[in-house]
Amino acid sequence: MLQTMAAMQDSHNQHVHPEWRTQGYEYYRAIWVECAELLDHFGWKWWKLQNPDLDQVKLEIVDIWHFGLSELMRSDALDGSAAETLMQIEADASETGFRCAVETLAAETLISRSFPLAAFAGVMRTLPMSYSELFDLYIGKNVLNNFRQAHGYKTGEYHKVWSGREDNEHLVEALAELDCAPEDIPLALHAALKARYPD
Repeated sequence: MLQTMAAMQDSHNQHVHPEWRTQGYEYYRAIWVECAELLDHFGWKWWKLQNPDLDQVKLEIVDIWHFGLSELMRSDALDGSAAETLMQIEADASETGFRCAVETLAAETLISRSFPLAAFAGVMRTLPMSYSELFDLYIGKNVLNNFRQAHGYKTGEYHKVWSGREDNEHLVEALAELDCAPEDIPLALHAALKARYPD
């Protein structure tokens, strides 16, 4: 699973910039900003009623993984121990623990300016979210990211809101509606997104 995700991430990154490994992109900055977006979907305001949107929380975790995986690949830190760390995640859910785990990930990312894999695994553990779920959602989000690029995300032509809802919401629905073999998911999902995307 890890090598499949790494190959897909490398392909996507090359689409953004063929020499992505040497561009000095601040993946650490993208990671801590995604942590804030994740907390907005989970809820952190004690002064108002908030219900966690777990579908969007998990997609934000996948977004963090895109940047973290890129950093691991760029720094040649992607090895068997990374997969082992993710496969050994055991559920340990609690709302307080989850928020603290997200803050730990953001803090360690800012301090190290790298990707602290153990802190990321802590976020997954306290939600909880399994490695196989990360893999499945990664495939979906990778297809969406490629779809965005193909429709002008980098040039500003892409519309992230379709019919009044963000594309991530359409992604979750489209994934749930798919009925195909795992190897057919990328093409089938791309077709489903294209059918929903306003021309």
